[in-house]
Amino acid sequence: MGGGTGLSVMLRGLKQKPLDITAIVTVADDGGSSGILRNELQMPPPGDIRNVLTALADVEPLLSDMLKYRFSTGSGLAGHSLGNLILAAMTDISGDFVTAVRELSRVFAVRGQVLPAAGEGVTLHAEMSDGTIVSGESKITAVRGRIKRVFLEPAHVEPLPEAVEAIQQADAILIGPGSLYTSILPNLLVPQLAEAVLASDAIKMFVCNVMTQPGETDHYSVGDHLQAITEHVGHSLFDYVIVNNGEIPNQVIRKYAEKGAKPVRLDMDELTEQGYKVIADTLVLFRTYLRHDADKLSQHIYQLVQNWILRKR
Repeated sequence: MGGGTGLSVMLRGLKQKPLDITAIVTVADDGGSSGILRNELQMPPPGDIRNVLTALADVEPLLSDMLKYRFSTGSGLAGHSLGNLILAAMTDISGDFVTAVRELSRVFAVRGQVLPAAGEGVTLHAEMSDGTIVSGESKITAVRGRIKRVFLEPAHVEPLPEAVEAIQQADAILIGPGSLYTSILPNLLVPQLAEAVLASDAIKMFVCNVMTQPGETDHYSVGDHLQAITEHVGHSLFDYVIVNNGEIPNQVIRKYAEKGAKPVRLDMDELTEQGYKVIADTLVLFRTYLRHDADKLSQHIYQLVQNWILRKR
């Protein structure tokens, strides 16, 4: 469950394992191409769904690149990704966003299934520490204030029934990595989804971000991420926490510091005192951006799932 780049990176590794994957993706995005299509066509935002479809697709690299292609010129076209436009077209053809996602999953030979958290877009609101209310996922981080809580409108949005069923049948539930307040929590704020996760006897894992996010998780430790989820859901959710403890090169730290981001502090003693089992390893790669090492991360996840299933038997 999640959204954004972090989820897609992880899924590229997981799809190589013999797992039956269901990705439940947030529908709170309201910025960029997704925001325009959402407002003009009255459809759920397609961007995060498109990223996940691309990550799980079993197609030639050229077709994957085509789905990610973003137009840089053209009146009304600049800023849109081709994958978003294809999802919008399929929604119009099929008359339903969920059907559009299902049909594109079939066309692109997606390994597993991709489900929006709800069949309609939701608006994410944030109450800041000074009491100010900020509306819209894309505006929340721009404020650069400390977030007290986030909430959805409508508050009692109905989840996709298939998403609830997938959680109920799961051997493992994996949340993160991704933006804490704008990608992860919007899924858990859908009431029946959170209830299904709480009721499940699956192994529950949280993959923490490597770096803090300016305007969202400034100065957060791993424990702070988990505490925010607990406060919003009302219960502690996770059995395992998967974190990076590998050294990040100083030049990379300096590059991210210019944007206000720092490595997420690993408060190991606090996590173990709270009952979390912590899997810590060098889980980062740096090319143009700092990303999780999808192969190593997926191997840890796969091993945990295998062990859990064997114990249940």
